[in-house]
Amino acid sequence: MPNTDDTKTLLLCGVGGQGTILASDLLSRTIQAAGLDVKMSEIHGMSQRGGAVTTVVRFGTEVHSMVCDEGCADYILSFETTEALRNIPFLKEGGTLLVNDESMKPQPVLTGKAEMPANIQERLKAYGAKLVPASQLARQAGSPKSANVVLLGALAASLPFTDESWEEVISAKVPPKTIEANIRAFHLGLDSVR
Repeated sequence: MPNTDDTKTLLLCGVGGQGTILASDLLSRTIQAAGLDVKMSEIHGMSQRGGAVTTVVRFGTEVHSMVCDEGCADYILSFETTEALRNIPFLKEGGTLLVNDESMKPQPVLTGKAEMPANIQERLKAYGAKLVPASQLARQAGSPKSANVVLLGALAASLPFTDESWEEVISAKVPPKTIEANIRAFHLGLDSVR
C-alpha cells in the first residue's frame, strides 16, 4: 500500500551517547501530539561503544512504512560530521541537511587503522548542509549534554509544529532539574537557523 503524498521522512544519525534516540523520541511525541501518524525505527549498531546510531522517523496523515531508502529522506539531522557524510546518499534532492559541526573520531581512527575523511565540513557545505554549533550552544544553555535538543530546535524551524508543543514534550520527557536548560537549548537551536 503506497504512502500518502504528505508523508515526510527524517533520518537522524550520530554515534552512541549523543542522544540520538532521545531526540527521535521527542520528535515522534511532538508529531503525535499534533495528531499525525508517526512511525519510528532505530538501528543501534555498536552504539554503546561509540558506534553508529541511525533512526528513521516518518510522519504524515497515514504512514505505512518506516523504511528510508537512498534518496528518500526529506531531512537528515546529524549529530556529528562523519555520520552526516556517511548518510548523505539517503537525502532526497532538495532535502534539508542539518549537522552538528562536531567531529568524533571512530575507533579505527583512534587505533590508527584508518584516517578521518578530509575536508568534511567543506564537503558537507557542498551538499547544502547547515552546520549548527550544537555543542557550543548546549554549553551556553547551561546543559552540555543537550546538543541533541539544540539540534531538534534547529530542525523545528523547518517543521509545522508550534514551539509550545515542542516545549511541552521536552518538559514531560527530560529530567525535571534539566527542563529549563533544555528549553533554552531548544530555542538556541531554533534561533541558530531562523
